Amino acid sequence: MKISVELTLTPLQDNFEPPIIDFIKKLRASGLTVLENPLSTQVFGEYDKVMELLQTEIKETFENLDHVVLAMKMVKSDRSDYEPHF
Repeated sequence: MKISVELTLTPLQDNFEPPIIDFIKKLRASGLTVLENPLSTQVFGEYDKVMELLQTEIKETFENLDHVVLAMKMVKSDRSDYEPHF
């Protein structure tokens, strides 16, 4: 089963960019389809592979930061090729 996941990581600290960049680089290194925009990062692939990656990387990120928010949306389908028709 394919899924699409949208993530927004928000470290609650002054120097917030390095943890976000590190998180995205680890997602990119997974071999899954990863797309970024200024507000979020999307990960696309097989459910088990995506969830295994997210479980590992979210846990590591949470362990390394004192205060952090992660917003996540999931869709049951691969939406990586979506283009608006308007």
